[in-house]
Amino acid sequence: MKIISVFNNKGGVGKSTLTYHLGNSLAELGHKVLMVDLDPQCNLTICAMMEEDLHSIWEEEDDFIDDYERAFEQNPSVITKPRSIHFILKPTEDGVSEPQHLSPVVPIGKNIDLLPGRLSLHKYENKIAERWSGIYQGDNLSIRTVTNIRNICQKYAEQSNYDYVLIDTSPSLGILNKVIISTVDGFFVPAQPDMFSLYGIKNIGNALQMWQREFNSIYSLISEEKRSKFPNNFVQFIGYTIYNAKKYTKDTASSNEYNLAQAHYQYVKRIPETIMQYIQESNRMKFTEDVISKPIGDDSIIHTHNTFPAMAQALKCPMWNVPSAYTSLQQHNTAYIELLNQNGFEYNVGNNGRLREIGEKYKTFTQSLIERINLL
Repeated sequence: MKIISVFNNKGGVGKSTLTYHLGNSLAELGHKVLMVDLDPQCNLTICAMMEEDLHSIWEEEDDFIDDYERAFEQNPSVITKPRSIHFILKPTEDGVSEPQHLSPVVPIGKNIDLLPGRLSLHKYENKIAERWSGIYQGDNLSIRTVTNIRNICQKYAEQSNYDYVLIDTSPSLGILNKVIISTVDGFFVPAQPDMFSLYGIKNIGNALQMWQREFNSIYSLISEEKRSKFPNNFVQFIGYTIYNAKKYTKDTASSNEYNLAQAHYQYVKRIPETIMQYIQESNRMKFTEDVISKPIGDDSIIHTHNTFPAMAQALKCPMWNVPSAYTSLQQHNTAYIELLNQNGFEYNVGNNGRLREIGEKYKTFTQSLIERINLL
């Protein structure tokens, strides 16, 4: 099992959309996948779940987020139903004993499940900050707080035989993401062809150097037994992909290998050198310069999908399954179709070929990513 995060230091690049579709693509290729939404904005969860179902989960958890131990004494059966990732982290946040059994996940489809996000996750981040200094003294609760996200992923993987755990994160370089990124096996960056992507990669590289020094210092101070609670190796950068870029079609004679406008292509050409300069070799030692310089899957998912992601989100399915999901809803939930149509949803069967093509391109991207993950 490998734990992989999708990360960028800039919001609005389609990171959650990419994570959701990657998870579904992995699942359709026969791999068992758990998605974990650790972005307090919960965009991955919104891609995958109906809002009323999510509201039911959150509403039942409210008392537990306020005072887990007291609420659990009154309602221990709460863990027999799917729970948010913050709920699962809450015993560690409050410093109380973990329940004996894991809460069930939310099934999204064949081979793919979800641990939903929750807007209150900032409380766990605050607790990490509060206990950070205690790690240097080997304080058990502090170490448990920092390692618990990885520990939870491993427990679920052992219980359900997941091949991959995908973690969605916020764009922040704050302490929650320091813990997440530093304790996963690998991460990759979806980047738009602009100045912000170059600065984002630079910031990530600088942060990784600082975080690795901090963790190496911690490891030198704590016992070997406590060191074993952390991953054996520091995180590896798997690579990048251009994502959500506009295709340039005005002059095919002057097009480049990614079919981007020249202004955008200038930024894309600078991404490899930015990676080599700012992401140190110890964080990409599994990959040659030639591999790490190319987008994962080449140009397979580079270009924008226009309104298709919004259609997929409304139907709670990956883009390539929009036709079958829409047909199914027409047959079994006409009220929901009517509600979508009232809110401007439009489905055109003429797009079916394009949607199938997107599915094939995601398969290409996913297979390329798997090749890199296998090197970790």
